[in-house]
Amino acid sequence: MKTRYPVVLPSSQRYGETGRRHSTGLIMACLAVIAGVVTNSTGFAQSKHAEQDKTATHASAVGGDELAARYFRQQTEQIARQSFRDIQSLEDWTNKRGEFREQLLDMLGLNPFPERGDLRPVVTGRHEADGVTVENLHFQSMPGLYVTANFYRPKHQDGPLPAILYVCGHGGERDRNGTSLGNKTHYQHHGAWFARNGYVCLTIDTIQLGEIEGIHHGTYREKMWWWNNRGYTPAGVEAFNCVRSLDYLQSRPEVDGERIGVTGRSGGGVYSWWVAAIDERIKVAVPVAGITNLKNQVIDGCVEGHCDCMFMVNRFRWDFAKIAALVAPRPLLITNSDSDSIFPLDGVVDLHQDVRRIYEFYGKPSQLGLHISQGPHKDTQELRIGAFRWMNRFLRDDESLIDDVATPRFEREQLKVFDQLPNDEIVTDIHDHFVPKVQPGLAIDSNDAVDQVIKKLHEMTFNGWPKKHAKLDVRDVTGDDAGPDCKVIEYTSQKPYRLKALLICRAKDRKAPTEVTILDQTSYRSFAPALATLFPSQFPEMKPDPTKVDDVIDPSCSCNRVFLMPRDVGPTRSNEEERARTHLRRRYMLLGQTLAGQQIYDVCRGLKALEKVDALRSSSVTVSGEGDAAVFAAYAALMSQSIAYHGSLDLPNFNRDAPDLLNVSRVIELSDVQRIVESEGWPRSQ
Repeated sequence: MKTRYPVVLPSSQRYGETGRRHSTGLIMACLAVIAGVVTNSTGFAQSKHAEQDKTATHASAVGGDELAARYFRQQTEQIARQSFRDIQSLEDWTNKRGEFREQLLDMLGLNPFPERGDLRPVVTGRHEADGVTVENLHFQSMPGLYVTANFYRPKHQDGPLPAILYVCGHGGERDRNGTSLGNKTHYQHHGAWFARNGYVCLTIDTIQLGEIEGIHHGTYREKMWWWNNRGYTPAGVEAFNCVRSLDYLQSRPEVDGERIGVTGRSGGGVYSWWVAAIDERIKVAVPVAGITNLKNQVIDGCVEGHCDCMFMVNRFRWDFAKIAALVAPRPLLITNSDSDSIFPLDGVVDLHQDVRRIYEFYGKPSQLGLHISQGPHKDTQELRIGAFRWMNRFLRDDESLIDDVATPRFEREQLKVFDQLPNDEIVTDIHDHFVPKVQPGLAIDSNDAVDQVIKKLHEMTFNGWPKKHAKLDVRDVTGDDAGPDCKVIEYTSQKPYRLKALLICRAKDRKAPTEVTILDQTSYRSFAPALATLFPSQFPEMKPDPTKVDDVIDPSCSCNRVFLMPRDVGPTRSNEEERARTHLRRRYMLLGQTLAGQQIYDVCRGLKALEKVDALRSSSVTVSGEGDAAVFAAYAALMSQSIAYHGSLDLPNFNRDAPDLLNVSRVIELSDVQRIVESEGWPRSQ
């Protein structure tokens, strides 16, 4: 007797034909609601019932963690509002769809798309069990980028069959000696089920937890922040390997190349999204527990549970529903559990509703489904059944009930591809090769060439800067206890950040130069005892040290002196715990920004605020800094074009050694930035 499993309903049967949002009712009526905060370990996650942001509150009255949380909430909501704002019809969508696909390829590091050369496939073993034949094989997506895989097919096959690309999540297996068997062995029951039920299936290892073990956790735990500079994400490699896997499937005589589906769970779920969005050869997709919205990731803190393979380099500031929408109008089943802590239910349901609008534009809402089962983030039978039925329905025109459960058919060691790993592999350091970078010595000798660099930086590196600046609202907030000729101004850089500049205006000549020192957190700590002597009320918790004032004020110097503190320095500093710092920076990544990039914006805004100070209006301005602040100063001088840069021995030659800025290594090396801002023709307006 056939067992009945949870029914997968098309969108139109759950939401009605009007397309109105019913996600809250659906969740309350049918499923367990996930309440409160998903994770709050860093202090940046927000309660779902948090008060509305009081943007008028000054930074001096609010701690750094709260400022960061407000900022992340504002930015996330802004991106969500803009995601489909201009899409009101099928024509709107089809006119933009090609552009969106190109943007996604760019954010995956696939622009230009790598050459698709000879795969060099090799079958290293073959086994049979319960009517299933499995081949152990490898191919090379590009020379040295090995993909290890298992190819499942029925033992007896009369002609080409529909094929499934199964992509694996983070479920690695090892033998008794600790050698990786790949995550394909962990998910073998999926491939075997498909082979027993009228399909062939290629199950591929990922670059982390595969037989050749690469890295997914570059920013998560390896401190490889230069991945952002390079515009690299392991998501791009996984997407490329999936595309090459389709090339391999279409080369096999057992495969009907016009009937290919993709599925996988967790990490494999998100790789299913990538390949389905960028490659039309995928005719049916069932990503399982692989996507939610930006709110869940940034505000609710789910980013803290995900490695870098889950995210593109979000240069174009997308919410994740746009990725899913690129699958339309092909059959798509969004599958999840109701208590999945890293892909929460509310975000999954809201994402589904956003995508449903696109399917309705095509007149094919029945080709989008939402399958929710009870349980945590786990590979459950209920989730598998939904995927199997969806594939049967759209690849085999079969809507019969499922009466065969998915179970492992082989010993793990039987599925191992390599006895010895190849010496020419580049899997373990693919991050060094995958995304092309510019070389030092860029041709920047003309104004036009420099203009092109600045334009590209705005487009590729600083696209997360506000397109419309907030009102500076410069105010004098000097305390009564400030030293002679000392002044404090406060200004709005980007809401909710109100930042301060400390001014020492000793020059009597209105044309005297102004030297602006940019502080990072290290230099802030170094200067704080001296500055606390001159500005006591600005450093209430710092013990003043008058002996260090000469480090700040040179009595023989006839210039003005200014200290600028961008966000996350000094009074706006967030949590110092290492894990909290990591995920603060990763949240910026998901917003299409970096912390350093926004700090450079703060410096540019601070320089604009100084123009409002009467004592400084007629003076030339030079910026400098130490440590990370040397980089902030160099880019502020470049992007402002009207500010001189004072060289620093702390300025690295290479982006890899500098604070992370999105895609900057695709535009210019830091040594060439230095060449521009230290050239005789800089600053331009001076």
